[in-house]
Parts: sequence; C-alpha cells; structure tokens
Amino acid sequence: MNRLKELRKEKGFSQIKMQLLTGIDQSDYSKIERGKRYYTFEQCKKIALALDTSMDYLAGLTDEKKPYPRIKQ
Repeated sequence: MNRLKELRKEKGFSQIKMQLLTGIDQSDYSKIERGKRYYTFEQCKKIALALDTSMDYLAGLTDEKKPYPRIKQ
C-alpha cells in the first residue's frame, strides 16, 4: 500500500480529506494504507478517482500513474 500513501501525500491530502473525497471512514482508510485491511472494488475505484490515477496503478499492475481516458457520463 505504499503507492496509496505516496500518492495521497503527493496530492497534499490528509486521511480526513480522503474520507471526504471517497466516503471511506478515516480509520478504515488508515488500515487500507497500512495493509491491515483490503479495499473493495468500489473503494478502489473511489480512491483512484480521488487521487487521479488508475486502479491498475494502485494494484501494482503498472508503473504509469496517469489514469486511463475516462468515459463521459
């Protein structure tokens, strides 16, 4: 979960800010960052959107931080 913490700090976000952006409780978010808890698909999606990255980057499947082009809804 190092990538998660690094990205959050790069953006200048606190864990409280991430709670506001994602709806994930701060204590749960802290556990996710420390690897004490896994996130769900939906939580991963919300985190990727908040940090402007891809779910693949968060999962360690790519080293490219930039998100994929998004579909306009």
